[in-house]
Amino acid sequence: MAAFMTVLESDLRALSAEARRRYPAVKDAAEHAILKLRSMSSPSEIAHNDDILRIFVMACEAKNVKLSVIGLSCLQKLISHDAIAPSALKEILSTLKEHGEMADESIQLKTLQTILIIFQSRLQPDNEENMAHALGICIRLLEHNRSSDSVRNTAAATFRQAVALIFDNVVSGESLPVGKFGSGGYISRTNSVTSDVNRNIKRLEMLELEVISGGPSLMRETLTKPGKLGLCLLEDLTTVAAGGSAIWLRVGSVQRSFALDLLEFILSNYVVLFRTLIPFQQVLRHQICSLLMTSLRTNSEIEGEAEEPYFRRLVLRSVAHIIRLYSSSLITESEVFLSMLVRVIALDLPLWHRILVLEVLRGFCVEARTLRILFQNFDLHPNNSNVVEGMVKALARVVSTVQYLETGEESLAAVAGMFSSKAKGIEWSLDTDASNATVLVASEAHAITLAIEGLLGVVFAVATLTDEAVDDGELESPRCDTDPATKCTGITATLCVSIVDSTWLTILDALSLILMKSQGEAIILEILKGYQAFTQACGVIRAVEPLNSFLASLCKFTIYIPNEAEKRSVMMSPSSKRAEQLVDQREGIVLTPKNVQALRTLFNIAHRLQNVLGPSWVLVLETLSALDRAIHSPHATAQEVSTAVPKLTKDSSGQYSDFNILSSLNSQLFESSALMHVSAVQSLLSALRQLSCQCMAATLSSNGQTSNHKLGSISFSVDRILLILTNNLHRVEPLWGDIVGHFLELADSPNPQLQTMALDALDKSICAVLGSNQFQENALSSSVDASNNLIGESKLRSLECAVISPLNDLYSLSQSSEVRAASLKILLHVLERHGEKLHYSWPNILEMLRSVAHASEKDLIALGFQSLRVIMNDGLPNIPAHCLHECIDVAGAYSAQKTELNISLTAVGLLWTAIDFIVKTIMQRTQEELETDLRDHETREEPTGSNDKVTNVTFSSDTVQRDRLLVSVFSLLHKLGADERPEVRNSAIRMLFQTLGSHGQKLSERMWEDCLWNYVFPTLDHASHLAATSSKDEWQGKELGTRKGIAVHMLIHHSRNTAQKQWDETLALVLGGIARILRSSFPFLRSLRNFQSGWESLLVFVKNSILNGSKEVALAAINCLQSTVVSHSSKGNLPITYIKSVLDIYEDVLQKSENSSDHVTGKVKQEILHGLGELYSQAQGMFDNDMYKKLILVVDSTIREAKITNITFEADYGHVPPVQRTILEILPLLRPAAHLSSMWILLLVTLLHYLPADDPVDDREDDREGVRNSNHTLNNGEGLILNNTNSLFAEKLVPVLVDLFLQAPVEEKYNVFPNLIRSLGRCMTTRRDDPDGTLWRLAVEGFHRILIADVRKLKPVSGTDLTNTRSSRIQVWKEVADVYDLFLVGHCGRALPSNALSATAHQTTESLEMNILDVLGDEILRSDTDIPLDILQRLISTLDRCASRTCCLPLETVELMPSHCSRFSLTCLKKIFSLSSYEMGDWNLSRSEVSKISIMTLMSRCDFILGKFLTDENDLGGRSLPPARVEEVTFVLEELDRLVIHPETASALPLHTHLKEGVSKDTLKRRSHLLLLFPSLCELVMSRESKVRELVQVLLRLIAAELGLQKLST
Repeated sequence: MAAFMTVLESDLRALSAEARRRYPAVKDAAEHAILKLRSMSSPSEIAHNDDILRIFVMACEAKNVKLSVIGLSCLQKLISHDAIAPSALKEILSTLKEHGEMADESIQLKTLQTILIIFQSRLQPDNEENMAHALGICIRLLEHNRSSDSVRNTAAATFRQAVALIFDNVVSGESLPVGKFGSGGYISRTNSVTSDVNRNIKRLEMLELEVISGGPSLMRETLTKPGKLGLCLLEDLTTVAAGGSAIWLRVGSVQRSFALDLLEFILSNYVVLFRTLIPFQQVLRHQICSLLMTSLRTNSEIEGEAEEPYFRRLVLRSVAHIIRLYSSSLITESEVFLSMLVRVIALDLPLWHRILVLEVLRGFCVEARTLRILFQNFDLHPNNSNVVEGMVKALARVVSTVQYLETGEESLAAVAGMFSSKAKGIEWSLDTDASNATVLVASEAHAITLAIEGLLGVVFAVATLTDEAVDDGELESPRCDTDPATKCTGITATLCVSIVDSTWLTILDALSLILMKSQGEAIILEILKGYQAFTQACGVIRAVEPLNSFLASLCKFTIYIPNEAEKRSVMMSPSSKRAEQLVDQREGIVLTPKNVQALRTLFNIAHRLQNVLGPSWVLVLETLSALDRAIHSPHATAQEVSTAVPKLTKDSSGQYSDFNILSSLNSQLFESSALMHVSAVQSLLSALRQLSCQCMAATLSSNGQTSNHKLGSISFSVDRILLILTNNLHRVEPLWGDIVGHFLELADSPNPQLQTMALDALDKSICAVLGSNQFQENALSSSVDASNNLIGESKLRSLECAVISPLNDLYSLSQSSEVRAASLKILLHVLERHGEKLHYSWPNILEMLRSVAHASEKDLIALGFQSLRVIMNDGLPNIPAHCLHECIDVAGAYSAQKTELNISLTAVGLLWTAIDFIVKTIMQRTQEELETDLRDHETREEPTGSNDKVTNVTFSSDTVQRDRLLVSVFSLLHKLGADERPEVRNSAIRMLFQTLGSHGQKLSERMWEDCLWNYVFPTLDHASHLAATSSKDEWQGKELGTRKGIAVHMLIHHSRNTAQKQWDETLALVLGGIARILRSSFPFLRSLRNFQSGWESLLVFVKNSILNGSKEVALAAINCLQSTVVSHSSKGNLPITYIKSVLDIYEDVLQKSENSSDHVTGKVKQEILHGLGELYSQAQGMFDNDMYKKLILVVDSTIREAKITNITFEADYGHVPPVQRTILEILPLLRPAAHLSSMWILLLVTLLHYLPADDPVDDREDDREGVRNSNHTLNNGEGLILNNTNSLFAEKLVPVLVDLFLQAPVEEKYNVFPNLIRSLGRCMTTRRDDPDGTLWRLAVEGFHRILIADVRKLKPVSGTDLTNTRSSRIQVWKEVADVYDLFLVGHCGRALPSNALSATAHQTTESLEMNILDVLGDEILRSDTDIPLDILQRLISTLDRCASRTCCLPLETVELMPSHCSRFSLTCLKKIFSLSSYEMGDWNLSRSEVSKISIMTLMSRCDFILGKFLTDENDLGGRSLPPARVEEVTFVLEELDRLVIHPETASALPLHTHLKEGVSKDTLKRRSHLLLLFPSLCELVMSRESKVRELVQVLLRLIAAELGLQKLST
């Protein structure tokens, strides 16, 4: 409210400002009002004080436009906020009246806005005077001739809204329902008549809930004050609409159309007033109806406004509202109105007039409730006329005029276009001013369209009422399961019957006429919807004659067979495709869009009325058969249609085409037969059989074209019979005999097409019956209760035999191979889909399949085997126990047949399924039966002994049965293992060992012994014998043909081109199988009798196979031995004797291979080596020292033998030989376990022998014997100098050796540490001979890894070994110093000869040299180590020697020295500077010692460099020194400038004591070293190099500062 008060005060200020000059009284009043307004806080206080209102009224009375605008705006705000008392309304209205007479348009519009706000507020007039006064202002502005268009329009809208507010107030005052019945009265048309019907049903249902629920008992005569005001307004509006004057409103002339429009609005939106209040109803009956009847007169006496189309439209809409909303209370008036409307259609009136009337009639027809009320009130009443029947006939007459009009074709096209536009959402409008012929045609088409829509509205309304009767229970749905009622008794049902009886013939004639002549898609769809709706309604109410008539009419539009002239016309059409031009005229079936839509409609009707069609099915089936023939005919075509309707095509892909959709609908109709009555299904089957029998007889006597037609009809009948069968399996008993009999009758026909059709149908029918729920339930119940229910067992047996027996008869009796093959195919299908339901027919099936296995026809064998495969894979659990042996024998018969190899192989695989079933299922069944017996015993409390006896007998019987089955399978596999076909025997051997490996834990000891000595080892012996004695002659592959007279054979791989090689493959499979069973069951097999002898014989066989067999057999033998030992050694299940025996075998094989290496290939040796590594890795906990020494001996001998036999391998191929590569792979696995720590020296020293040595004498054997017998370290010089061809092996060995060394225990490292350092140093020195090689680089990396990761971490051990450890470490550091001395001085920073390398390679090499210096200077010398002082002196001396290269060389040589050499020298010098310097936090005892040694070396080197520089400069005279020398001197001077030493370091300098202490305040950072170089620096003051002089000057200042000398002030 604060905002409202602020705005109001702002308006008062504006008013005061505007009236400041000309209207001082208004100004003073406004300022006074502002003061009063500030004392008020709410609109209610303003309403009780007239001063605020008075100032605004005063502003309006000034008649000034600006003041009036402000005053009216403020009045609107006060009214809106209820800040004006109702007593001031009269004064406000007077002011508004005066402003309404002003000529200013803005004042007039403000006045109208204020009036509307008054009606919307609580100031709405409540007496006649004020009401008339307010409405009169609006009417005067509306009718004033000087009012502008905007004022008139605003006045009309304001008056309309005021009328609505007044009647809303009446409804509220009379306590009536507030809801309205629509949005304005006239019902617009939607996209389809069906939508109009649905929408109007909902609208009228709302009306009934609001109005009809009251009833006559609630009508009253007395009115409230608002009701009286509304009644007065209604009477005045009626008088004005009739052409009179408004007495109450006290206005003169008002347009009749405006008043009539308001009346139409009131009639459509305030029905409750006329239904409830008698005074309003009387006005409606006596005044409004009289007005409308007068206005409906069509004679020529009426002139003026009454003849305008707009006025006539308002009259008709008002009449429509009265008929629709008030016909129940105005019976006579409504009958008169309807009679006049129907009569108008037949009169010779303007076309627009008739169209308006047709729109009204259409509105009645599309409203189901309105049509129902009209039919009940008039047609069913004996004293009233049949208005609904009259309307339908009148609409039908309009439709029938299309065939008499001169422009009939054009009108039909226009009608189709109107329906198409409506389907797209475009509403048709009539142009009343047009008079040309085109508009005349369009107007006639509009009238016909309205008539068609009206008829369709009646159709859909009847369908809606029928559905309502079904919902109310008056009628039975045609899809219900009960028999249909014979007579309709409900009110709605009787009404529907009456409407259908009185209108169906008229509607059928009109709709069929339009459907026949129309081609537009939209109109055809609408009419077919009408056909469907009316036909279904007739079926629901059991109106047989209308149903059959509409159905017959619809079938005429489904399949169209053109005559000869039409065929030629279609083929000659320029838009036809070439494929369509070549259509066979004998099959010229043309499907138009109309045909397709008619067919869809027929499908919908048949689905809906399938229970009530009865004899009419014959006509439907003939039509559907023709459709099926058209769909499957290659000559069926479709006419070209417009782009809006897609052309009907037969899509080659079979997806989403119109033909496929129709075919799907055709099938769905019969699939829904499950929902039909039994009698209806029998009628449908009878019609199908009748059609099939008629055509079957005609196929033998007719010509080709007719025969094809008849075959198509038979196919249609057979397919539909199958559909009905599959969808009625729950009640198949009364149908099965006749259906199968008809199929067998067709199978006996000599026509092969009918024969194929019958066999296919028989297949489908058998599978369908076996797959039914009824058969499954019978099978379950009979199998469970067969012993107690003989009747059920007999029924099941007869049913199963009846289903399967036709197959046995077809195979055994038929002489046709096609029929026999078809019977096998059917059997296959039955077994695949429903084999689990068979029980009694297995013996016959298996015997039939056995006979097929001995047949000569390849195709029959393949079909029979497919059935066997289904049985073995899925049907074994369903086969009785006594049939399992026969089933295995049948599988063996197919395995042994020679006709088809793939079948034999697959049959062998099926035996695995049998074995798996025997082992798992029978054992499980035995266990379950045992538990069941125990439960039964507890329940029956039988004697324990008796129960145990029965249980044991049962268990024993099942075990014996299982063993017999397994023995039969094993025996069969053993026989197949000797088959001459390698594929078959290999498959059988795989199966045998796969069985033993997978199910061995379930076999007893006796079974295992039988398997080993009767099947496993005999199979091994047999395969070995044949592999040794078979022919080695090469085979030729299968002959494929000839080329130029020479036979062409299939290629055979060289590994399988002889009989011996193929038996080698078999032998390898046997060894693999033995390995599998040993891996899975070795602990158990060890407990068997005579297993040890079998193991020994296996070892002998493995050894002989490795030495004498082929590579394939040798690898298989190694794998057999290796996998067995490895798999059980890690589990602890393998005694150590087995491991030793394996080592002995490997050692023996490798030793013999050294003497005769031609046979044992490298691949075999690799496999043995891998086996050794894996064996030790898995069983290292079981190894002792002797076994480990033997292992290393085997590996060592293999390395030696590989080095000898592969002496030129590296030179030839450039990489390590395979055997040596395998050795490198297994070496990490051979590191000694914790309990074998003493073997580290053996392993490492053995490997060190294969690195370069400095002793040319090969005394390796003696050294190795010493290592094997003791654990002492080796002396210098031990080892072997490797040939160049073996350098690659050394390169690969260095990283492996370093990794092993880093993993060794600390105490074991000292034993071999010096030897390793020495060996790596020798490898590093190979750089001189091979600067581009990899060995020296790898040695450098390994050397640094050892020093960085291990040397600095070595700690002295405690106890008695302390002295030995210290001496070992001293020896290590000596070796390290030797390596650095030799490598850095002799091999680094020098111009070594090398091949042409890239810049990247040179950079990598230089980076490696710098890394060596970093490790030495930063990691070794700067760390806290225990390096002896003499070793430190040697290491620093080594750096100094490297740093002296540039300064010691003659000037001529320096100029030729490569740049990397000078960089290396400077880096070494920089490291000495770094070791001499002092940095905070980096100081300890070792660091101090290093610093003291390095500072003396550094000072000597610096003094020499400076002196040498000065000497050379003097010798050269005016020439410049080489850049390297200048760079060296500059570097030294700069580093001297940065160098700060520790006092302890300074104490080592040869200076006087006072000079050592110095005068610097910093006691830790000294520059005492500069004092030693002072003489040399003084001599360099005269150098020609300016850079040198500047640096010398800086150093001299530092010396002065160090001595405490200061410059005297001037």
